[in-house]
Amino acid sequence: MVLLTIGLLLFIAAHLFGRLAPGLRARMGDPGKGLLTLVMLAGLALIVIGFRSAPLLPLYQPLPHVGYLNNLLMLLALVLFGASVLKGVLWTRIRHPQFLATILWATAHLLVNGDLASVLLFGSLGLWSIGSILLINAREGRWSPPPPGPLRRDLALLGIAVTLYGAITSTHIWLGHNPFLGSFG
Repeated sequence: MVLLTIGLLLFIAAHLFGRLAPGLRARMGDPGKGLLTLVMLAGLALIVIGFRSAPLLPLYQPLPHVGYLNNLLMLLALVLFGASVLKGVLWTRIRHPQFLATILWATAHLLVNGDLASVLLFGSLGLWSIGSILLINAREGRWSPPPPGPLRRDLALLGIAVTLYGAITSTHIWLGHNPFLGSFG
């Protein structure tokens, strides 16, 4: 749990650094971007190692068959995350698609994982996303949607999201966590 916690602190701190200390971040220039990227990657590595090695300490029992809701939320999260990359029509309808995707991802995983390490990991990243949205909205104020990109990008996004979903679910099955069973625990 210590590695998981340190990893989360590094990852979140590196992401929030520019928002909480914009002057210091600006003075760091381009070398600062590389340093923050290394901190994020180190944090991510510690998160993976810490989560995989964390003891199973149950906090709550997930509801039966909630895995189906998890699957739907995960597919939606992939679509939202990709919307800001492909910049089709959907991108113009949602102010923070990647943060909303992270919130959906975290929520989906909290629905099916009731152990302490999962609550720490998914809860922390979900709260970080909510906090980031609040910080951005407070700093930038009212949002003016950008002009929409071509609809074909959204169609491509759906194909990419379904393909990634297949790869992710296959990886979960390979790791011994079949997301299509509906019930977990």
